[in-house]
Amino acid sequence: MSLHQTPSLVRSLLLRLTVPLLFIVATTAALGGWWANRMAEQTFDKWLLDSARSLAQQVRFEGARARLILGGDAESILAFDTLDRTYYSVRQGGQLLAGHTDLPASTQEGDPLYFDASMQSQPVRVVRLTVPNFVEAHGEPAQVYIAETRLKREEVRRDIQLMLIPSGLLLLVTAGAIVAAVRGTLAPVEALANRWLAQSHHALDEVDLRHVPRELQPLASALNRLFARLRDVLARERRFTANAAHQIRTPLAGLQLGLSRAAQAPDLEAAQATIQELQTTTQRTARLVQQLLALSRLEPEATARLAWRTVDLCEVARDVGQAYLQTAMDRRLQFDLILPPHPVPVRAEPDLLSECLGNLVDNALRYAGSGKVVRIEVKPRGPSIQIDDAGPGIDPGQRATMLERFARGSSQGMEGSGLGLAIAQEIALLHGSPLELDRSDLSGLCVRLTFRPSTD
Repeated sequence: MSLHQTPSLVRSLLLRLTVPLLFIVATTAALGGWWANRMAEQTFDKWLLDSARSLAQQVRFEGARARLILGGDAESILAFDTLDRTYYSVRQGGQLLAGHTDLPASTQEGDPLYFDASMQSQPVRVVRLTVPNFVEAHGEPAQVYIAETRLKREEVRRDIQLMLIPSGLLLLVTAGAIVAAVRGTLAPVEALANRWLAQSHHALDEVDLRHVPRELQPLASALNRLFARLRDVLARERRFTANAAHQIRTPLAGLQLGLSRAAQAPDLEAAQATIQELQTTTQRTARLVQQLLALSRLEPEATARLAWRTVDLCEVARDVGQAYLQTAMDRRLQFDLILPPHPVPVRAEPDLLSECLGNLVDNALRYAGSGKVVRIEVKPRGPSIQIDDAGPGIDPGQRATMLERFARGSSQGMEGSGLGLAIAQEIALLHGSPLELDRSDLSGLCVRLTFRPSTD
């Protein structure tokens, strides 16, 4: 996805802010205009009704007949207006008693009754008011009509529409303020990203958070923690690469020297002896590579993808014992496997657990010595697995050091990479418990790994 196709936070914020604002302002202006026009119409209608009532007071009944008593001055006052023109008429029983003959009448019900009409090609607003006949009980009432042109109403309507212009200007000003506020608010984010981008090309050092806005502190802290993890990963990789190169350099040099000696051997017997040494060196190198690969699987990024499940600790111990049985026989060792009569379920990663026990058993077989005893015992209480040997053991003051990578014991004549116990310790920690090193009842070393009981 290109940069232009990625979502824009600024555009998203502007849409989320300006669209509701536009809707609110437009709705408010429309409702305000409608309400103001309605109130103006009601006000003019009230004035028109007042005129109709004033005219109705001049209606007199002589028996059943109505008559309008309106002098010339009164009629002039009634018709006076600087802008609009006013018309009137008085009717009874459909007959015009006074006023303008062409003023429209209405048969609709209602009192007072308002309606729109046209007079002399101009739109007018008309109100009809009924005047009851109180002189004769069954006399027919009269109707007073007052009509007025709509010039003042239209002028007020235009004024109301002009009032909406400031709302539009306010909308533009507010939208501009929102744009400036959004860009100003997101400026620290962009500045922070640029600082990290510029710095990450040279180093993965943490960025100073003292000038970072409070709302960005969680993001900044998370990125700093990510940088710390990256620094730790890179440091582990450099350390692992350096250690691996150092450890492999020696056996590779031995292989190269052995091949040169085999090529220069004076006879077949000497060449075979050299090849036998090469075979032993190759086995040690293969074991070292296997242990280095095991170490790479124990890095945090790799262990996050491990497949944990419930396994039978007795079955794992039996499989590891069978794998090393021939080695024990070749070294003329007594190899004991003590298992309870029922399965011992534990939560573990099967391959790593087998690697851990294999390293412990291999270490015990190496140091036990010919004719001695190596024992694997699974105990259901705990549950735990324990490897004992009759070798020289480890002094209490050196036990913690021996669990570190590339640490070797002080026993003479023993070759190893110094990774066996370190790998077993890291696997044990992944399973929730460190290795326990102690004195064995066989006089050698006792290594114990205790598990959490499986809840499956």
